[in-house]
Amino acid sequence: MTELGGSEDGQTPVDADDAQHLTEEFAWIRTRDDLNEAEASNIADGLLWLGDQDLEPKDLLNHTFLRETHRRMFGDVWTWAGRLRQRDTTIGLPPARIQEELQALLGDAGFWIEWGTFSSSETCVRFHHRLVYIHSFVNGNGRHARLVASALAESLGLGPDHLSWGARSGLPASEARRHYLDALRAADGGDYAALLANAVS
Repeated sequence: MTELGGSEDGQTPVDADDAQHLTEEFAWIRTRDDLNEAEASNIADGLLWLGDQDLEPKDLLNHTFLRETHRRMFGDVWTWAGRLRQRDTTIGLPPARIQEELQALLGDAGFWIEWGTFSSSETCVRFHHRLVYIHSFVNGNGRHARLVASALAESLGLGPDHLSWGARSGLPASEARRHYLDALRAADGGDYAALLANAVS
């Protein structure tokens, strides 16, 4: 399943396989435009919820927080929101490895913070990349990982707007997204320089 959002043709029908997982409230949705609007509203509510939290790094680095944040972002629209993925997808780890790899990531991030392994910015970017790579949920993984990484940055004293993921670059949205995806692929190979530059630009 591809990330639903950013379609060039908003009138493209929502795939029937995807549509069966819409919540009862949003079962009427038929087009990507409608879906994008519903998701944007849900994510805005999730941001409000997150903004009301007073979080330390340890509060973010646990399974419950990650799942609850995803549920708050997408739970009005999708029945699978906040539930770890149970089926194979073209990207991401096999479902049987998700829980284990998430636990390893949470432990690694705690270690990086405690021992100052990386700068705070790089810690957040590496955390974000690993979340995307694991691909814990059916959809919304990139948006979820960016939001959680930004929350982690704020908890580390970097401020709520430290990570912009290319929003300040001045590039058109499509080009900024291409740069972001290219940087993610470089990070897959262990080179985080481009992703770090993208995250703060």
